[in-house]
Amino acid sequence: MSAATFLQRYEDLIGRLPGDSALRAAAAAAFRAAGLPGGTQQRRIEAWKYTSLRPVAEANFMPDTAPRHEAETILAGLPLLDAPRIVFVDGKPRMDLSHLPSSAVVAGEGAPSTLLRDMTNLSVSRFADHPDFGTLTWPDREPMVALNTMLAMDGVTLNVSAGQDAGVLQLVSIAVSDADFHPRHSIRMAPGSRLTLVEVSAGQGTYLLNTVAEIHVADGAHLTHIRLQDEASAAFHVSTTYADVQAGGTYDSFTLNLGARLSRTEVHADLTGAGATVHLNAAQLLNGSQHGDFTTVVGHTAPNCTSRQTVKNVLAGRSRGVFQGKIEVARHAQKTDGYQMNQALLLSPTAEVDSKPELEIFADDVKCSHGATVGELDAEQMFYLRSRGIPDAEARSILVRAFLAEALNAVADDAIRGRLETAVEGWWQRQTT
Repeated sequence: MSAATFLQRYEDLIGRLPGDSALRAAAAAAFRAAGLPGGTQQRRIEAWKYTSLRPVAEANFMPDTAPRHEAETILAGLPLLDAPRIVFVDGKPRMDLSHLPSSAVVAGEGAPSTLLRDMTNLSVSRFADHPDFGTLTWPDREPMVALNTMLAMDGVTLNVSAGQDAGVLQLVSIAVSDADFHPRHSIRMAPGSRLTLVEVSAGQGTYLLNTVAEIHVADGAHLTHIRLQDEASAAFHVSTTYADVQAGGTYDSFTLNLGARLSRTEVHADLTGAGATVHLNAAQLLNGSQHGDFTTVVGHTAPNCTSRQTVKNVLAGRSRGVFQGKIEVARHAQKTDGYQMNQALLLSPTAEVDSKPELEIFADDVKCSHGATVGELDAEQMFYLRSRGIPDAEARSILVRAFLAEALNAVADDAIRGRLETAVEGWWQRQTT
């Protein structure tokens, strides 16, 4: 769908969109000027040099049409935890598919405007009811953030109370229509609070999920953010996250990208308080003509902060993996410890990886490093396994799992890591059957 079509949709919806209309108008102006990265306007955007959204411009999304698939069937096939969950279908909350914590008080079962409220340690509300675009996002710099700001209709707002552990919460997004969706999420961690958020996205058909999330981690708070992207093979997935981590806070993130024809996961994390920590780990498993882009910008603006990034790519067929990781260290951010590593395993001679690690350092007392490796399955290891009677497909699977082990081991919770391993096993079975 072209940029002009998205803009026309915005014009048609003016007056029905929640929130700051002036902010939406400014985002529309920015999107009109920039267009879709790699689209027909052909404006070069350095941050999108390896990823073109021309396929999105050429797709035909059909909003407000009847669903083509059953959300319940898709939900039943997902590797979910036995934990509370909030389910969005085609960008709208589905209370009948959601399981809320026992401490939650549902505000009016028949009231579609409210998701839930008055929880002991966690409050949850809808963007549609309390539209707040936040302060961290940059619609004027990021075209897909501008598109989201222009068209966002709903999303979820999470607030964890000070000193409280909210446990595990799952946020599930399911697409059942051939349309485009632009969820807007906000997460606020009060001082000393904890939350594990498991975000899962899946669907069927040809659709675009363009999500923007703003995360605030206050002093001493800890957010573990696990994302499993297993979209339909014809879908498009764009996720942009902004995180502000204050003194002694931790944002521990892991992303597993398996699905979508084209996906881009972009994270902007700023360590704004002394002793803050950020982990941005990921694994991408791609096959066929899939394109997966994992892009990060980590800003060290306070002293004694730590950031870690390990990104693994397993690429088969004619797939293409992209890693762009930038660490920015301000002049006063002394004692910074920053590390990033990108490794790619090519299972096909036609697979491709583009790696662009960057360091921009203005402080003089830091420890920062980055690296990248690209290789194929070790022939000697394959020979050893085959000589022990292990079939070729199983031998390849063993070596791929060993390659991914370091990335998956970054997920400390055994149950969550087990679900991710199940998803990886499902991906591998789809490639070998």
